[in-house]
Amino acid sequence: MKKTGDHIHTNTGETIDRKKFLWYLLGVPAMVSGLGGLSCNRQKRITGKFVGNSSTIGHMLRDTSQIPAPSKEIKTQVLIVGGGIAGLSAKRWLRKNSKLDVLLIEMAEDVGGNSAYGENNVSAYPWGAHYLPIPSLHNIELIDFLHEHNIIIGFDTKGLPIYNEYYLCHDPEERLNINGHWQEGIIPQLGVPDEDKKQIKRFLTEMDVYRSALGSDGKDAFAIPLDNSTCDEKYRALDSTSFKQYLTENGYTSTYLLWYLEYCCKDDYGCNIAGTSAWAGIHYFAGRKGKAANADPSAILSWPEGNGFLVKQFKKEDNAGIMSSHLVYKLEKDEKQVTAYVYDAAKKESITIVAEKIIMATPQYVNKKILADVAPDRSVDTFDYAPWIIANITINGMPAQRGLALCWDNVVYDAASVGYVNANHQNITTNSKKVLTFYLPYTSDTPKTERNKLYAASYEQLQDKILEELNYAHPGIRQYIEHMDIRMWGHGMIAPVPGLIWGTQRHLAKNNIDNKIFFAHSDLSGISIFEEAFYQGIKAANEIMGT
Repeated sequence: MKKTGDHIHTNTGETIDRKKFLWYLLGVPAMVSGLGGLSCNRQKRITGKFVGNSSTIGHMLRDTSQIPAPSKEIKTQVLIVGGGIAGLSAKRWLRKNSKLDVLLIEMAEDVGGNSAYGENNVSAYPWGAHYLPIPSLHNIELIDFLHEHNIIIGFDTKGLPIYNEYYLCHDPEERLNINGHWQEGIIPQLGVPDEDKKQIKRFLTEMDVYRSALGSDGKDAFAIPLDNSTCDEKYRALDSTSFKQYLTENGYTSTYLLWYLEYCCKDDYGCNIAGTSAWAGIHYFAGRKGKAANADPSAILSWPEGNGFLVKQFKKEDNAGIMSSHLVYKLEKDEKQVTAYVYDAAKKESITIVAEKIIMATPQYVNKKILADVAPDRSVDTFDYAPWIIANITINGMPAQRGLALCWDNVVYDAASVGYVNANHQNITTNSKKVLTFYLPYTSDTPKTERNKLYAASYEQLQDKILEELNYAHPGIRQYIEHMDIRMWGHGMIAPVPGLIWGTQRHLAKNNIDNKIFFAHSDLSGISIFEEAFYQGIKAANEIMGT
């Protein structure tokens, strides 16, 4: 290798400038276009693979001709298709409030849906949703669930919940890498001009007003579950426009504020401010009204495995009657019953399950395939789903960094990702090794285009993409990384595009078919959060019971 002027000439004939050469010496390959192969040869290989994807089974819905004919039949009173939070919630509610025989089937190897989780010899970690904000006191069913499982350990004299201190997210909770420094909190502050800070303050004050606002019917303008929100057109009209347009019309121009709001929409909805309805954008700030005896209203509950901890509680209550690795590929219906045609991926055989009632706790793009014969007119064309990748990264240390030390949630200003979570933040014992859970929504183009990009990417390409972001905030971090597993979520969550939440199609999608086929999924709410999935499951169960 030799140097001439401002360029370095390598023995392989490559030419790189001085800045890139310094990056190369520091071990930051992904920051340099075309330099990855040069530096990777000098560094240890990071082990890892794609994990957890059941898309191969799911894609059998596109062509069912290769699925064998059913060889046996099972009967049940209620069949639940889908073992995400909505399906688990429906099963739990039916068990607690009826004597109906219930069977749940799930396409993946385990239940949980977007609350899936994993574990290695360092820690448990999430493969999806990773926290639950403390709920409003009006959300009685959820409060009861948390109380049953010792997440709420009691109530004070005013009736306020007392949360288990082990599950309230420990301080420091979150930090932002901005201007080369880690500041406390995610709202940009460090190096932000006064005029921008004034806009940020004005926006947050406005959201406080919306949080306490009531419609003409006396209901909260923004509530969780969102079906409990006011019918007042003054507020519902916000759903017809984008959050970006709302911000423009109200004079919000600060680059720092707009970045923060873009981050919020990507984090909860998987889409940018232009693709989020103004109602949903405001709901992010105004919908949550949690209260507790021993925590702030903004407090959150978190666990190493994220909301997988809550999945464990469902399974602890009732793990019987769950069949995993089973794909429903067709339904038939007559006046008395519904017949589900089911492929057993483990045994590579098919069965039929005959039920009096069925709950489709599956997203609408799946329902469209399964219901093709019984309800071909059920259109769900306005439902878009945001693609994501999530990586769980085992590290044995971190490079030196300026500012606040590692937090639970760690975000990088102006990055494509929404940062990473320290899965070990809640652990009491100390360990030099940690697992970082990295979240990257694909939001640059339409969900379909972004999904195709994601499916076309190799593990190595996605690893490089993740390393590029991590190296930006932590130069030299690669040498501390031992292992990286990546999971693709092609349809990660429902995107609350303008017109979805209070438009007609979401409400039509909720209607049961002939009082035999019922529906429960967070996409029926228009936003993909635990509370909505939990609510939709109870709602479908109550419909079946006639309550």
